[in-house]
Amino acid sequence: MAVYNYSYWEQTEFVNNADVIIIGSGIVGLSAALYLKKQQPALKVLVLERGFLPSGASTKNAGFACLGTISEQIAYLKRSSEQEVLRMVDYKWRGLQRMRQNLGDENIDFHQYGGYELFMNNERAQAEESLDNLTYFNNLLKQAIGAPDIYAVANDKIAGFGFAGVDQMIVNRYEGQINTGKMMRALLQKVYATGTLVLNESAVNEIRQDGSQINLITSKGNFTANKVILATNAFAAQLYPGLEVVPGRGQVLVTKPIPGLKLKGTYHFNEGYYYFRNIDGRILFGGGRNLDYKTEETFDFGHTEKVKQQLTYYLNEMILPSQPTEIDYWWSGIMGFGEDINPIVKEVQPNVYCAVRCNGMGVAMGSLVGEEVAELALNAL
Repeated sequence: MAVYNYSYWEQTEFVNNADVIIIGSGIVGLSAALYLKKQQPALKVLVLERGFLPSGASTKNAGFACLGTISEQIAYLKRSSEQEVLRMVDYKWRGLQRMRQNLGDENIDFHQYGGYELFMNNERAQAEESLDNLTYFNNLLKQAIGAPDIYAVANDKIAGFGFAGVDQMIVNRYEGQINTGKMMRALLQKVYATGTLVLNESAVNEIRQDGSQINLITSKGNFTANKVILATNAFAAQLYPGLEVVPGRGQVLVTKPIPGLKLKGTYHFNEGYYYFRNIDGRILFGGGRNLDYKTEETFDFGHTEKVKQQLTYYLNEMILPSQPTEIDYWWSGIMGFGEDINPIVKEVQPNVYCAVRCNGMGVAMGSLVGEEVAELALNAL
């Protein structure tokens, strides 16, 4: 049995009980903390994080401030309703505005360069379907964004970007990008300023009900709270296997600086399974989990040769053809997915609430998801 040599000061000021304990210091968890303290400044709020840094996707994502490509909207519409598609776009749009409002564009390095969907020479049927639906989705999404002509044909830019094998391109003028590292630092600083404590490397192994209180058994000892918010996205299934959230690993690379880089914006292709963008004169490129869904449905960080080879091939043959490029960084992040496009925000047991399954859209919706679960906890205090 582990023995924790906590002093009186440590026990009374750091590891004692809290009004609300949040598990997970990503976008959702910290946004929940920020909202709780804004509504009730006297609340004692504690955030527990299993990693040295947020362990899922919040500091490992690609920094896409995106609302969804035309092909993604079509796919959603085929398994949902028009009203639900509109509701989710509105949710993501408002979530992005809330993040910008909370942190400031300069602090997160936000730029609305637009998002592009690419269709290869062998994807003409998919391109035609998307083109046929431009007017429909522009009219639908105008209700959420408040502007016309959200999507537009952008074939005239293909040659300028230097792509090979790309037949059609559609732009979403309202998509943007952020610097994920700056965003998380700004969010942490905002949370610290409220008096909220964030303890890293504190993995929660078990959640126990003890009357009206909740006991958390962690790698650093036991904690007690009146309310608990679980904001660990895919990793929530490790504590509550009944939650309908499946892990999805995203493998990512960043090149060395590229002189005269022409790309500016965010780009998706192959139904959104591949994505790339400019960052600091480099290209960030990730995806490929559709090559082997089962292998990528994992809680383990790391890489596979199959995905690395495919990303490298697309980088050299399609994105930057005939331009020698070196890869500088590789990493991976774990996202949470499900058949339902909505996040799960609910009470999972008395006094324990979860906010998980952002379906790879945590940057867009995370701020609102955090506020929504915080409101559930506040209503029960």
